[in-house]
Amino acid sequence: MKLQQLRYLVAIVDNGMNITQAAQALFTSQPGVSKQVKLLEDELSLPLFIRKGKSLDGLTDAGEEVVRRSRRILTEVENIRSVSRDMAGQLQGELIVATTHTQARYVLPDLLEGFQRAFPGISVSLVQGTSDRIAKRVQDQEADFAIASGRSELFSELITLPIYHWERTVLVPHEHELASLEHPTLADLARYPIISYTHSFDPGSDQAVAFERDGSRPNVVFTAEDPDVIKAYVRKEMGIGIVACMAYDKEKDSDLLAIDATRLFPSCTTWIGFRRDRFLRDYMFGFLELMVPGLDRRKIEELVEQAEGGRGPAYGESLAALNNHPSIGNRFSNCCNGEFNL
Repeated sequence: MKLQQLRYLVAIVDNGMNITQAAQALFTSQPGVSKQVKLLEDELSLPLFIRKGKSLDGLTDAGEEVVRRSRRILTEVENIRSVSRDMAGQLQGELIVATTHTQARYVLPDLLEGFQRAFPGISVSLVQGTSDRIAKRVQDQEADFAIASGRSELFSELITLPIYHWERTVLVPHEHELASLEHPTLADLARYPIISYTHSFDPGSDQAVAFERDGSRPNVVFTAEDPDVIKAYVRKEMGIGIVACMAYDKEKDSDLLAIDATRLFPSCTTWIGFRRDRFLRDYMFGFLELMVPGLDRRKIEELVEQAEGGRGPAYGESLAALNNHPSIGNRFSNCCNGEFNL
């Protein structure tokens, strides 16, 4: 059994059971991939694929288990290489962070600026998407860290640490009828077309549940992943916007009124997550320490050990409002504390 065979096996699965595409991704020949997989099946005396003619239609039960273990082995091989690089003092590499548009645009710039000052040899790549896609990217080893605020069950396969909590705000033009209300209710919001984040009104989401419990039916007319897009449509008077508080910039968005919604919706938590089997290089520890207030390398290692033991990390002492974050809180002094509509 060779590592090459395991790589080929996993590549076939990751390319939709298409051997030709797997070979292209591996920069090798299709016959070579087919031959190595056949040799692996012969050695194991097990069929790994369900075959229909010359096509692969899926994995057998044995194939599912072999692929699962192969992924673990290949991850450990890469971890060993990372150990070698760290021991050699090679502070070079790439940090891939999967996150939402809101985090990437409004929260991460200052944090990543500090990170690059501390680790100038590390390039950073941001991959943006919705919370479900973000979690999957890390699970599929396409990113090192996930930073998002989605429902916790989306990240159940990852080690997750809370960074901060934040509130929602309602955006309207200054002349809008809601601007004259001191404390708008959910029923008040439901009277107008609503523009908010993609999936924010999915069944079971905080916003959907809040309206349901109130007995109000929201009229959601438009959703988008990017809060800047939401604000653009609010400016067109197509509806009222519901966004994260940090997406409102008092100066740049002065044509819009931000109405505090802390009384209407529960607080949201932003998490950072990573795979349990991920070897954390020195710069990754540095990134976590920067993101999560109060964490140091020793605490991170303890939390990882707890998670691997099945207990799961429960780190709550860092959880504070965004405006209290030691690295970036000063940029959000009016966020998460009900000071918007003054």
